[in-house]
Amino acid sequence: MKKQLSAPFSEADIRELSAGDQVYLSGTVYTGRDAAHKRLVNMLDNGEKLPVDLNGQAIYFVGPCPAPPGRPIGSAGPTTSGRMDAYSPRIIAECGLRAMIGKGDRAQSVKDAMKEYGCVYFAATGGAGALIAKAIVKAEVVAFDDLGPEAIYKLELDNLPLVVAIDAKGNSLY
Repeated sequence: MKKQLSAPFSEADIRELSAGDQVYLSGTVYTGRDAAHKRLVNMLDNGEKLPVDLNGQAIYFVGPCPAPPGRPIGSAGPTTSGRMDAYSPRIIAECGLRAMIGKGDRAQSVKDAMKEYGCVYFAATGGAGALIAKAIVKAEVVAFDDLGPEAIYKLELDNLPLVVAIDAKGNSLY
């Protein structure tokens, strides 16, 4: 089933999705790869306030390329999500994360946290970074700028095509 969604999300928005649903995502999402995730978890360990509010939000596992003239961002293809598996359950549980976007299967610990707290995993098409970038209408670094492309960006999306790869009920296309 094809659905239009806008981020941020409520738990009800996420729990009604099913594995295999085609989604066109608009709204605000954040980026983050393993270096950013490690910093976020270290901040949680130290009782520090996170630089972004992830409650109801989505994180896109991407390290975008520099923007060409006239565009807000360069190629922005998904990275392998398994590198975030050590951090994702905690960010889901403690920060209220509702969605993740990437490629590849997830660890059972991530799937368990998704079911318990109401989170979904969207698959983006690997190798289609230039096409995906066309759905990104605004991009700005909002945290950890010293990480370069692995910094946390705030992205504004307009109809990014995704597939629900793992739903909040634990159903998986993998």
